[in-house]
Amino acid sequence: MSSLAFLGGKPVRTRPFASQNTIGEEEKRAVMEVLDSGVLSKFVGEYGPDFYGGPRVKKIESEFAARFGVRHAIATNSATTALHVAVAAAGIGPGDEVIVSPYTMSASATSVLMQNAVPVFADVQDDIFCLDPDSVRKRITPYTRAIMVTHLFGHPADMKPIMEIAQEYNLRVLEDAAQAVGATYNGEFAGALGDVGVMSLNFHKIIHAGEGGIVLTNDDTLAERARLVRNHGECVVERMGWTDIVNTMGSNYRMTEIEAAIGAEQLRKLDRLVAHRRKLAGHLTRRLAGLDGIVKPPITNPRATHTFYAYPVRFNGLRAGVSRHTFTRALRAEGTSFNEGYVRPLYLLPLYQKRTVYGTCGCPWTCGHYKGKVSYEKGICPNAERLHERELLLADICHYPLTTEDMDDVANAFDKILRHLPELKAWETTHG
Repeated sequence: MSSLAFLGGKPVRTRPFASQNTIGEEEKRAVMEVLDSGVLSKFVGEYGPDFYGGPRVKKIESEFAARFGVRHAIATNSATTALHVAVAAAGIGPGDEVIVSPYTMSASATSVLMQNAVPVFADVQDDIFCLDPDSVRKRITPYTRAIMVTHLFGHPADMKPIMEIAQEYNLRVLEDAAQAVGATYNGEFAGALGDVGVMSLNFHKIIHAGEGGIVLTNDDTLAERARLVRNHGECVVERMGWTDIVNTMGSNYRMTEIEAAIGAEQLRKLDRLVAHRRKLAGHLTRRLAGLDGIVKPPITNPRATHTFYAYPVRFNGLRAGVSRHTFTRALRAEGTSFNEGYVRPLYLLPLYQKRTVYGTCGCPWTCGHYKGKVSYEKGICPNAERLHERELLLADICHYPLTTEDMDDVANAFDKILRHLPELKAWETTHG
């Protein structure tokens, strides 16, 4: 019998990895203070002090703005709604194109569709998995109005060339920093580098409030537009004296006082939680670095710092002589939690293949406002497709309360499988 657990042997690890839990007494006290106050939300949909929310919402906004070095932070009830707020506030509308990553959570692109604009997918770099500036430049047309950058897995995109492209073509830069809270590029925080950035407080993010989002910007007008989109702006623009009411129709994207209380306490823990992730990732990377080129642990751009929201590994199936699928099954049998790939490249989803969003008339592609031509054919982003289909292994394993001993188990699982590759090859040959 093989020593590989996949083939009947004893696994490296038999106990599950602990789930992330960063909620402590501080958050419990903050929530009880809100409950005792009886004010769970103070937003109203008419102009006045409470149009901007209650004391806890205003407090978390002030603290996020100070922490990330921007003039404005606008709290929302999710990062998804924050992305819509950011796109609308940036002035994106029918007929416009926004360049986005295909390898990201769907909301990065659907936030563009929600403004009846057209997502145009540029490829990703195959080392840091973020938008490739060269591919971005190739996707620019006369209809391009913005670039939506996703800082994926906790690593910032290569922002210097992207910002240079944006300046050259007079484009807005929007940042989806949901997975990269606390990451930096050239000493500045991801999410605070472009015109507007979005952070997430979703329950599985680095810091969280169950749900929640934060919009960051240094632009005073953009910030006020974001607040209008968050909270029924159509009801208040007249009293506010706004005459340029484009993209000011709003919704109920408002954060509650309980979410704000939890999020503010979590923000105080950010440095410690990120340091823990970096410690675990550094330990695991050192252990995996010498494994014969079959697996390649994550790298960090010298300009950047990584938060390791997820731990990505590239797998060389040709060198290993087995498919990623078989290798992943063997890894999971040894007790690890690695998955194959991330999300399917977004342009391959039915929404883009059928170009169906609102009703049956083909908006935003064929409503009459859009004069461009965009492709969603398979093959337009070869790096993203190759990573997803053959190379990327991904796990959420660098969070608190996991330890370096847990990382050793992960590394030992990789090492064990690689030492027994002939057996795995023989099995795959037999079983196809």
